[in-house]
Amino acid sequence: MWLEILLTSVLGFAIYWFISRDKEETLPLEDGWWGPGTRPTGREDESIHPFKVETSDEEIHDLHQRIDKFRFTPPLEDSCFHYGFNSNYLKKVISYWRNEFNWKKQVEILNRYPHFKTKIEGLDIHFIHVKPPQLPAGRTPKPLLMVHGWPGSFYEFYKIIPLLTDPKNHGLSDEHVFEVICPSIPGYGFSEASSKKGFNSVATARIFYKLMLRLGFQEFYIQGGDWGALICTNMAQLVPSHVKGLHLNMALVLSNFSTLTLLLGRRFGRFLGYTERDVELLYPVKEKVFYSLMRESGYMHIQCTKPDTVGSALNDSPVGLAAYILEKFSTWTNTEFRYLEDGGLERKFSLDDLLTNVMLYWTTATIVSSQRFYKENLGQGWMTQKHERMKVYVPTGFSAFPSELMHTPEKWVRFKYPKLISYSYMARGGHFAAFEEPELLAQDIRKFLSVLEQQ
Repeated sequence: MWLEILLTSVLGFAIYWFISRDKEETLPLEDGWWGPGTRPTGREDESIHPFKVETSDEEIHDLHQRIDKFRFTPPLEDSCFHYGFNSNYLKKVISYWRNEFNWKKQVEILNRYPHFKTKIEGLDIHFIHVKPPQLPAGRTPKPLLMVHGWPGSFYEFYKIIPLLTDPKNHGLSDEHVFEVICPSIPGYGFSEASSKKGFNSVATARIFYKLMLRLGFQEFYIQGGDWGALICTNMAQLVPSHVKGLHLNMALVLSNFSTLTLLLGRRFGRFLGYTERDVELLYPVKEKVFYSLMRESGYMHIQCTKPDTVGSALNDSPVGLAAYILEKFSTWTNTEFRYLEDGGLERKFSLDDLLTNVMLYWTTATIVSSQRFYKENLGQGWMTQKHERMKVYVPTGFSAFPSELMHTPEKWVRFKYPKLISYSYMARGGHFAAFEEPELLAQDIRKFLSVLEQQ
């Protein structure tokens, strides 16, 4: 009898293991048309054209007129950034924007790297493509696609690019030299927005894959945070044979497994694979996870449901747009900055850099289309799309920045990315890693490549 029970148990476990074991699935590589009207019958123009950022006196005059009409609301006493962007500090930012910020000079800085556009699936796709100024003899650069998120832009990568493309002249070894491609997500900045519903991260990943093929890269590396992390994850799920390595500084990996271990981790963390550093960054869980996510996710509920409503206001008011965007660069860089009247913004960034990012939304009138990306990706609910339930089977590296909105332990990352080969607790930094800590992120990307090439 006991033998029968044992054999039945073993057989049952074997069947369960066979059914539930990891299957290296891939997302279907479909096609799409996101331009206006019906898809033309002819072949799509695959040419790549140089592009230049431009401005005009009329554009700047219109901005100044709108800033001059800003209606000020005094903040509550001692409110700091607890109620959102403190309007006393906002007056300082607006004064600088109106009287000192030089958009023409910033346009020249934007044009320091080569810009291009090409038509893919009916949309004009904008990207910068930066090649190494010099290479060691007999070496070829490693192609690296870097993808931004919201409310960021391709400009986030301007300080990290020289560390990757010209490391020797920036105090780094030339063991890894990259050729960097930074596209704008469609509907952000200079990339055309979809005219149709349903344009999500998977469609974006497919378009960026086609972009890399069009540039002549059959194999390449990819890196991203925020939406860029999801887009790069989707690329690895679509075309794993083309992705040589995936590096992330954010991962959307919440699952029943991670939720359960989160609740038990304070008491049983060591047995659940948590390190002491994980416990420091996650607990007390009520404050560092649940309260933090509730406090910082109000914008997401709006953009997942009715993005066009608030978008109409932001698209009409440069001051409103700046307050809405720059508040994220405060609290997402460090949640403790909400206790400061200036939000700590100038502790990590310059006003020129912050306002340049805002201008990329203002001058292109893309705040509405950028916010729609939330509804297309999250508006149907959590874990409703196939890619959310799939794992990723390409070599993966992860940078865990301590002030990210939510810490992601190595155990959680490995659950979604079984081929995780590099996981780093970063010394400092938050959500906008490439913008805030370019040196740290560049070093971790290089570390990941070193580990990958040793395998």
